[in-house]
Amino acid sequence: MTTAATALAATPPAATANAPAPAPAPAPAPAAIEVHDVHKWFAGRRVLDGVNLTVRPGTVTAVLGRSGSGKSTLLRVVNHLEKPETGYVSVGGELIGVQRHGSRLRELSERAILTQRSRIGFVFQNFNLFPHLTVLDNVAAAPVATGRLRRAEARALGRELLERVGLGDRTGAYPRQLSGGQQQRVAIARALALRPGVILFDEPTSALDPELVGEVLSVIKDLATGGTTLVIVTHEIGFAREVADEVVFLHDGRIVEQGPPEQVLDRPVHPRTREFLSRVL
Repeated sequence: MTTAATALAATPPAATANAPAPAPAPAPAPAAIEVHDVHKWFAGRRVLDGVNLTVRPGTVTAVLGRSGSGKSTLLRVVNHLEKPETGYVSVGGELIGVQRHGSRLRELSERAILTQRSRIGFVFQNFNLFPHLTVLDNVAAAPVATGRLRRAEARALGRELLERVGLGDRTGAYPRQLSGGQQQRVAIARALALRPGVILFDEPTSALDPELVGEVLSVIKDLATGGTTLVIVTHEIGFAREVADEVVFLHDGRIVEQGPPEQVLDRPVHPRTREFLSRVL
C-alpha cells in the first residue's frame, strides 16, 4: 500500500450531516435543601450568621450544637416559619417563601407559602397535636385541608401510617391518652401524611422521658433507611453516629464543622466541636 493510501486508510470517516448528535449530559439533580448565606437576628442578637448548607437527596443530616447555637432557628428558616434577614433557602430547586423579581427577592403570599410548607414535613419538640382530635384525625387532617385527599382516603392513609409507627391499635385515642413517645410517633405519622420530600426534626426526643426515647428513634431509623431526606436537630450523639450521612456542628449561629460522622464525632478539628463533644460523650 502506498504512503498516500495508508494515510487515507488511517483517517477516520468524517461525520455525515445525518449523524445523530451526542446526547447532552443529564443535568444534576437539585439539592434536597440549599441554604445560602442566611442571616437571622432576634432582638438585635444574631442567631444565624451567614449559614451555607447543602443537603443531598435521600440523605440524613444531623445538626448538633449547644443550646442557643441556632439549630432550631435553622430548621424554622428552611420551611419559612422564620424569615431570614438576608440569604435564601431552596428545597428541591424551588425558592422557599420568596420569588425572584429581577435581582430582588420578594415575599410570596401566605397561601403560596403554606403550599410550599406542605411539601416539607416538620416534627416539633412538643408534638403540637390537636388535643380535640383523635390520633387518626390528627394524621388525616392535613391531606384533607390541602385538598390532596378525600376524607375517606386520608383516613385510610392515616391508618396505614399509624400502623407503620406502631400505633395501629390507638387510632381512636386522643393525645392526652398517650405517652409522650406515642404522641411523638403520631406527630411523625402526621408529617408523613403529606408525602413530603424532606422531613425536619427539631429535637424529637428532648421532651420525652428517657425510657421513651428508643421507640421514637426506632421510627426515625426506619425512615432513614427508606431513603427519605431527613434533617435532625438532636442531642443524641450515638443516634447521630448511627444514622447520619453528614453531621453539622453549629456554634454561635455559624457552621464551624461539617462532615461524615466518623470525622466530626471521632476526629473533630474545631476547638468548639471538641469542647462540646468532651462534655456530652
